[in-house]
Amino acid sequence: MTASHTTGAAPGAAPVAENAVSPGAPPGSICISLDAMGGDHAPAEIVPAALQALRRHPELQLVLVGVESELRELLGRHSDFGGRLRLLHAADRVEMQDPPLLALRKKRDSSMRIALQLVRDGVAVACVSAGNTGALVALACRLLKTLPGIDRPAICASLPGPHSDTQILDLGANVAVSSAQLLQFALMGAELVSALRGESRPRVALLNIGTEETKGGDRLRQAAALLQDSNLNYVGFAEGDALYSSEVDVLVCDGFSGNVALKASEGVVRLLRAWAREAFYGSLYGRLAGAVAWPVLRQLRRRFDPDRYNGARLLGLRGIVIKSHGSANRRSFGHAIDEAVAEVARDIPARIRSRLERVPRAALPETAP
Repeated sequence: MTASHTTGAAPGAAPVAENAVSPGAPPGSICISLDAMGGDHAPAEIVPAALQALRRHPELQLVLVGVESELRELLGRHSDFGGRLRLLHAADRVEMQDPPLLALRKKRDSSMRIALQLVRDGVAVACVSAGNTGALVALACRLLKTLPGIDRPAICASLPGPHSDTQILDLGANVAVSSAQLLQFALMGAELVSALRGESRPRVALLNIGTEETKGGDRLRQAAALLQDSNLNYVGFAEGDALYSSEVDVLVCDGFSGNVALKASEGVVRLLRAWAREAFYGSLYGRLAGAVAWPVLRQLRRRFDPDRYNGARLLGLRGIVIKSHGSANRRSFGHAIDEAVAEVARDIPARIRSRLERVPRAALPETAP
């Protein structure tokens, strides 16, 4: 396995690999860059996740961006992927506690920045990172830019329901948003559901403290008016219990509310699993009951497994960026890579751009072309 060659770059810019795919790659090959140093368990969990993803996806090629000596040590003798797995050295990394401005201004040779530059320069078609969320959003906005008609990208993830998943956005990229930005989130979320499930008119709702039209602040009520005047299938306000109900396909909120809802959900799952362990392993009777109920418990464990839902999308960018949970292990980071592969296959940014072009310009803020 050899490190990728680099081409000349402008002063201060990070070097990039020569080709998006290796010479002789089969038709349909795609290249994805991985921020190998981002996250709580990087790069120890990122490298095995990359190897497993290459086995699952024959069309996939990966560029691991990080401290080359560390990556080579972890890879060991794994050379059976030939040119499908390449390394690109990055001397620095964005720490989880770093302010976004530090990542923007000071860490110009970080693995996160270089991985995003590969997407900007057309070397890779998507980037996956488990690193600092604020830094990732800031760098992605700076390097990739947002789509015309989009102010800020939104973090979007799937939440399981009894019949179908619900896409919720924003989950933390934008703490405070305007009513127009909530409309933008709704448009992006609806197009995502259409791409993933073939729904022609997915149900869109605004997260609120009640379903009555009089509930919520002025910003939410103004957003509701914009959604009612749009061509979306807007079904009104929804309360927090709609998160896992399958009652709506897209649930729109500001990043503060969405992040609190997501973290609270993760806490509830951990609590339920702890209670289940206590109930089934705390006594001999519990262990016997657990042995009888094991097939059902195994199915429930799989349904409640947060690793299966790892990999949130940064919607609204001119490139594909997938945000993995910061504490991701190799299995959950692998799911984030799978999400990137799926988004590439459906060309989500192009679909969102096409939908935005059909929206009256007065409803969207002025952005760069």
